[in-house]
Amino acid sequence: MPGRDEGKGTDVKRALVIEDDQFIRDNVVELLCAEGFDAVAAHNGRVGLDAALRDPPALVICDIRMPELDGFQVLEALRQNPSTRSVPFIFLSAKADRADVRAGMNMGADDYVTKPFTRAELLEAVRARIVRQASLSATPAIPASAQDSSFVVSDPGMRDVYELARKAAQALLSVLLLGETGVGKEVLAQAIHKLSPRREGPFVALNCAAISESLLEGELFGNERGAYTGASQARAGLLESANGGTVFLDEVGDLPLAVQVKLLRVLEERRVLRVGGRTPVPIDVRFVAATNRDLEGEASRGEFRTDLFFRLNGITITIPPLRERVSEILPLSLRFAEAAARQLGRATPTLSQEAAEHLLRHGWPGNVRELKNVIGRAVVLSGDEIGVDALPPNLVSRVRASTPPPSSRVAPPNGGSGPDSHDRALRSELAALERQRIVEALERCHGNQTAAADLLGMSRRTLVSRLAEYDLPRPRKR
Repeated sequence: MPGRDEGKGTDVKRALVIEDDQFIRDNVVELLCAEGFDAVAAHNGRVGLDAALRDPPALVICDIRMPELDGFQVLEALRQNPSTRSVPFIFLSAKADRADVRAGMNMGADDYVTKPFTRAELLEAVRARIVRQASLSATPAIPASAQDSSFVVSDPGMRDVYELARKAAQALLSVLLLGETGVGKEVLAQAIHKLSPRREGPFVALNCAAISESLLEGELFGNERGAYTGASQARAGLLESANGGTVFLDEVGDLPLAVQVKLLRVLEERRVLRVGGRTPVPIDVRFVAATNRDLEGEASRGEFRTDLFFRLNGITITIPPLRERVSEILPLSLRFAEAAARQLGRATPTLSQEAAEHLLRHGWPGNVRELKNVIGRAVVLSGDEIGVDALPPNLVSRVRASTPPPSSRVAPPNGGSGPDSHDRALRSELAALERQRIVEALERCHGNQTAAADLLGMSRRTLVSRLAEYDLPRPRKR
């Protein structure tokens, strides 16, 4: 029999199949093994539940009607246990069990597959659940309250970034964010603030490169009346206005040396001396700085104060460029499209296969900021679908003139190769993303299809059509 019976040892990447029909059980196990899982078989609900609680798997596929414990009882027990509460759970059901499936989805099942099922149907459900779980796995690091549309957590490197941000948020040390222009340094700074004990205080941001040197000192430290021409009254600076909260110094490498000296004193003494003032003002702020420059190298060359660098560099977080996290391009594109369509009061357009291919092949020198602008432009120029003609001509020409890097290719399913396999894989990925969005919207709206359709930027009729297309049950409002 393929796979192994429960009780003979486990691996990390485990899938648990609970099915009393041996023929079906063996076939599912064989399919999962071919997908890279260490598939474990259980012949009834009791054995399967014991196996899952003893060693939580990465995925559970479970029949509904079984002796000893049925699928509902297994699901209920798993969802009540902290170690298995978030394990993806897929029901195997007969067509006559559709009402039971709906009940199971309301209890917390993630998906279902109707018997008899094809290999493709089962794999689609499995892959969709694994993709969603990869996204959810980082949710504790950055809760919804700390996120915006620029947050996608599917790349392993970004999951590490967000976990480090979560830990940094609880500390009192200064944080230095490194990364290319447009990777999302300010977004991450805001998340650190929202995750910190200072979340109820102000978040004050200053782009150090956007203000002239003559005005920068006054903006940061404030001024007393008569300190300089035009200073008709005393004014608190940004550091004072951030008292009790967080100061974000973007492009901190552009600070003039004279301002660096004064900022260093603030960091050391936690007091601000206004321009023209004599009495320092105590402040309680947390500093987060960001730069796209090699600040350590500049400090070693005397181009940036070494002592200030070490003060700002309490915890360093490096954000990878978008070209190194290709798996996030399409999910980010969909989020940006939703946001842009919402602002325009329009339905969210879909992304054509060819347009998606161009987005995946582009090098994104402007990173997430560039992607957001590209998608915003595309939504304005598109109807129901974003095609290649809605993308910037220079992007299209560069993509067509270059050879796509291997990392930007979507892996063909089942080891296939060639253009047809790649196209099928891309279509499958886009479908899985849309299916995932629909499931998430229905969950957020507690099964209300009208509200979910509004959230997705589509008509209720289109949503119903998509439910049928993706073989999703029509939920009941809860």
